[in-house]
Amino acid sequence: MPSPSRADVLPVEAIAPGRLQETPAGWAYCIENRYSPDHVYGHTPLAMPASLEAIAAWAGERRILDSPPESFYFLDIETTGLQGGAGVYVFLAGVGHFDGAGFHLVQFFMRDLSEEPAHLLALEGFLSPGEVLVTFNGKAFDTPLLNARYALQGWKSPLYPLAQLDLLPLARRLWRMRFPSRTLGVLEYEILGAQRTEQDVPGWMIPQLYFDYLRSGDARPLARVLYHNAMDVLAMAALLNHMAHLLADPLHGSAPHRLDQAAIGRLFEDLGRNEEAVQLYLNSLQEGLPSEAESATRRRLAALLKQRGDWAGAVKWWQQAARQDDLLQNLYAFEELAKYYEHICHDPAEALRWTDAALNRLLQPAVSYFERARWQSELEHRARRLRAKLASIS
Repeated sequence: MPSPSRADVLPVEAIAPGRLQETPAGWAYCIENRYSPDHVYGHTPLAMPASLEAIAAWAGERRILDSPPESFYFLDIETTGLQGGAGVYVFLAGVGHFDGAGFHLVQFFMRDLSEEPAHLLALEGFLSPGEVLVTFNGKAFDTPLLNARYALQGWKSPLYPLAQLDLLPLARRLWRMRFPSRTLGVLEYEILGAQRTEQDVPGWMIPQLYFDYLRSGDARPLARVLYHNAMDVLAMAALLNHMAHLLADPLHGSAPHRLDQAAIGRLFEDLGRNEEAVQLYLNSLQEGLPSEAESATRRRLAALLKQRGDWAGAVKWWQQAARQDDLLQNLYAFEELAKYYEHICHDPAEALRWTDAALNRLLQPAVSYFERARWQSELEHRARRLRAKLASIS
């Protein structure tokens, strides 16, 4: 395809008006946009009025709870390669944060590779008041790449002092059971109710579009890249707001999806908030869950009930699990019932009945050799011991 004529070439200043920022290393190009305090992305506001207590506990970072909203900086980068490495440049960094006028988004664009030092210094200056860095997959991609670019200049990265909040691992915790993919694009459509315009561009195309721009000087195709980057930053702000509301009071706030309740229950269980976890598990099971999620949730619920000494509640869920058709997924319930009847009820006959029932399931032809080997020895040992106990008292 022939190179465009000069009349067909538009510089980035023409397609995305911005300002030049002077730095000790030269001039950096910055594109600014502001969004009102009540701006909504899809059907979700950007603002963060909900408590971040659960998110801070999950992340193990107290500063997430203690820092004011204006010190949260939302970062998304576009690069010259998707795999990382020393030869990959960060040519666009979109950063947004809340200030007194709403949400302030600045996109730092590298018009030429020679502008990298100024580009990095301008980004550092904007990030300097920040306390918390919010990304989506940033710990694996954005942060290491930027740290490497600063290191190549012989500078310490401004990201090191910031508390890191990567929303992707939390999204996986919350929505693994609902969606086969938890990309930001999927979540903003399914969770935030947002749909991008045709101006968007797939991420895999972005490096080539930038290289084309470097060769031709024509920045018109980069309008799509700038749009993509800006929407990523807005989506992160809205997603954090949604997550905060979801976790702030899932029992008394707006009722989350039944699969979300089960996922939050597991998250709260991991955080030691067991009473809330029990209620969330109960709520999700009452509303009905898909088979695999139901089995896992029922098992965790019974274990928590056992832990707090609610034997009647635990036995109810173990018995329900034992009635399921799955040969192995619920075999644990037979073992738990055998332990309960032997050690709590002191009824070795009933304990033996549950142990034999488990062995009968295990000996079905459909059970693999490896699964049988995993369970059989222990169950047979339990059965022998129970028969000996029964013989001694008869």
